[in-house]
Amino acid sequence: MSLKALDYESLNENVKNCQYAVRGELYLRASELQKEGKKIIFTNVGNPHALGQKPLTFPRQVVSLCQAPFLLDDPNVGMIFPADAIARAKHYLSLTSGGLGAYSDSRGLPGVRKEVAEFIERRDGYPSDPELIFLTDGASKGVMQILNCVIRGQKDGILVPVPQYPLYSATISLLGGTLVPYYLEESENWGLDVNNLRQSVAQARSQGITVRAMVIINPGNPTGQCLSEANIREILRFCCDERLVLLGDEVYQQNIYQDERPFISSKKVTTMSFIVLHFIMNVAKVLMDMGAPISKEVQLISFHTVSKGYWGECGQRGGYFEMTNIPPRTVEEIYKVASIALSPNVSAQIFMGLMVSPPKPGDISYDQFVRESKGILESLRRRARMMTDGFNSCKNVVCNFTEGAMYSFPQIKLPSKAIQAAKQAGKVPDVFYCLKLLEATGISTVPGSGFGQKEGVFHLRTTILPAEEEMPEIMDSFKKFNDEFMSQYADNFGYSRM
Repeated sequence: MSLKALDYESLNENVKNCQYAVRGELYLRASELQKEGKKIIFTNVGNPHALGQKPLTFPRQVVSLCQAPFLLDDPNVGMIFPADAIARAKHYLSLTSGGLGAYSDSRGLPGVRKEVAEFIERRDGYPSDPELIFLTDGASKGVMQILNCVIRGQKDGILVPVPQYPLYSATISLLGGTLVPYYLEESENWGLDVNNLRQSVAQARSQGITVRAMVIINPGNPTGQCLSEANIREILRFCCDERLVLLGDEVYQQNIYQDERPFISSKKVTTMSFIVLHFIMNVAKVLMDMGAPISKEVQLISFHTVSKGYWGECGQRGGYFEMTNIPPRTVEEIYKVASIALSPNVSAQIFMGLMVSPPKPGDISYDQFVRESKGILESLRRRARMMTDGFNSCKNVVCNFTEGAMYSFPQIKLPSKAIQAAKQAGKVPDVFYCLKLLEATGISTVPGSGFGQKEGVFHLRTTILPAEEEMPEIMDSFKKFNDEFMSQYADNFGYSRM
């Protein structure tokens, strides 16, 4: 009998080869256990509100009024909503062609794109053109749009850091391209060695691969490191020399938990002498700081979102990307691709506008907004330390400090008996460990193999998002499981913590 188009055997092979570990085997098993009544702590995905983080008040007030504009006509509206929220709701509604139920331009509302450009100018100290900013349904959709434009076929390669967020491996696979890995150095706090980049490119070219773009994730996911300014400068020079597009995934730029290595934008590094840095520094800023010819030649796409930072509005699906040094005709083609979906989510665009243009000193809602935001970030900083210290207190576990983002990525030094047991069970060793952890404790993590790692080295990724008051109990539960696991599978010669 002939196969039908949607029979599994006749599916697009790129779809079948696509893997996304964050919602993979561990997540599916955790969901099954939850249905059976077991308490599950879903630390597998950076989803702050699902783990108890409260939404910021001001943006929810504004979007509520935009969703239900008839409330603005109620004479008592000022008794429920502050005046600045009412004013902002009226402002955003005036930018639409018929409220939140109407399509926007495929690039997003012009007024919101202007606010994003003004945010970038304040952050980096350089002009930003709203016409080169596209609003998207989360940063992920923007990444997929750009990779779709870059990848022409199997012989096109994309440099991706390993460990990496599987959005990149999955999308590259789906589009039929080739992932070209470059390994981060765990012993150097997940630092990047440009010599490794050169080796990766040379090896890919020896196999007939044309390397066309490079991805950086800063702060890192799953590794939690912040790139130094010197590192970003090296990357930009490398991309200039190799004529690579640089994709700067900067969605965690507000999530910084130490003062030694602030976030630096890729664009900014190309003119920094007179800029006062706050807690972030991004690739775009570095690019501008470096001056010509690099600032005029490196093609850069940088991404941001409302899903991360201290907002954590993952379900709203709001994001943007900014294009630097991209030819006008290429921008037109990217616009054409965006137009296929007609319009990004309009309510998410308003969340983005509010994120880049929050209440200002003197506004009625300013003090509450600052208090809520500061409380979230300070708690995340404490949780990052609690989790790192907790992992490092465990037998055969070593963890670098989470400098930024939302994750810890400890190395689990599995005994050979555990590795053998995993093979007998038909499991990758770190999947075997994480499944045992899930069954014993209800903690749902992601095995390091889902992000890529060096041969013979094993990790897991967990978010730092569980409620602060629950963190000691969670880490005690992990330590108890881990130490019992290591005793059960101990080799005669044993492993010991580094």
